[in-house]
Amino acid sequence: MTKLHFRTARLETPFHPRTSAACETNEWVNWAGYTTVNVYSQVEKEYFAVRNGTTLFDLSPMIKYRVRGAGATAFFNRLVTRDVTKLKPGRVAYVVWCDDAGHVLDDGTLFCFAQDDYRLCCQERQLDWLLDSAIGFEVSIEEESEEIAALAVQGPTSFSVLTAAGFTGLDSLRPFGIAESEGITVSRTGFTGDLGYELWMAPDQAVEVWDRIMAQRGNYDIQPIGSAALDLVRIEAGFIATNLDFVSAEQALRHTRGRSPFELGLGRLVDFEKGHFNGRRALLAERQAGAKYLLVGLDIEGNKPADGSLVYLRQRKEVGHITSAMWSPTCKRNLALAMLRRPYGDSITKDLWTEIYVLKELKYDRQMARCHVVERPFFNPPRRTATPPLPY
Repeated sequence: MTKLHFRTARLETPFHPRTSAACETNEWVNWAGYTTVNVYSQVEKEYFAVRNGTTLFDLSPMIKYRVRGAGATAFFNRLVTRDVTKLKPGRVAYVVWCDDAGHVLDDGTLFCFAQDDYRLCCQERQLDWLLDSAIGFEVSIEEESEEIAALAVQGPTSFSVLTAAGFTGLDSLRPFGIAESEGITVSRTGFTGDLGYELWMAPDQAVEVWDRIMAQRGNYDIQPIGSAALDLVRIEAGFIATNLDFVSAEQALRHTRGRSPFELGLGRLVDFEKGHFNGRRALLAERQAGAKYLLVGLDIEGNKPADGSLVYLRQRKEVGHITSAMWSPTCKRNLALAMLRRPYGDSITKDLWTEIYVLKELKYDRQMARCHVVERPFFNPPRRTATPPLPY
């Protein structure tokens, strides 16, 4: 059973009555056909709200697929690179799936409600790929993107705010866990690298849930945030983003532009012991031969973000490029994610430089800044995994 959706332009999410009223800048972006906020007031204000208070981010445009049936676990174990049989009901897992060449098609979160009931959330539309992969499995696949409204509630006081808003049972919810509270599905997940939750609900519940949370502003700093601020905090967390840090294999114009899980630093998600999965043969060969590229974290001298910059060895030989970059107000560091050609970033980590062009009085000045390969995540506070979270 497959449910198809036909969409018109400029869709509005169930939270649009509240997000549009709160958006002071009138700065919007298209996300999967939906009109969503890029910046509500100031990026800096929204960034600091994530790290110091509670923030709301409208997740509704996220693509969501419901997969049910006796063969659901076997289907996902064949589709994704990690062992899904280890994912228990009431838990969420980060997953990637590949084409036959071992190149990543997309990444996402897999929710296990029962051994025969899953929800897959991802960035790109994957219905054709899921249907082709489902041949021979006893499963039904339904896109439920429009049937599920989603709201990310993130920040160090998010637990206290949700508790004050009447959501119960969250004190024992561990990271990547799922709970039902007040008729809402709550997962302890997020894209900020901080303490946080994601709320999944019917569209007609969206405005009431938003208002219940915002009603706590008398005691807490609660701010809606847009995509621009979210991009900053996800870089601090070391998270990768589709079409920024890698291109889906289906959208790559050249076959050499696809990237494998090993090249994206996601080798931990590849389980060769579980049996066959899409791309397994190619990934086995890559493990033996070695990956051609490597996504690394960089700490760059100075305070000018190196967005789109090239990376050089000894300021002469080009060895890669920056995929995402920011000056981190929390870490007080110039951070970046970079795709480098191995062995650079692997066995060769010294004397790396990046070329940054800084706009000064309508003129770009070229600067060469030294880079240091560092571990990710850049920011990983203990509160992110504390159970129960600290009350505020």
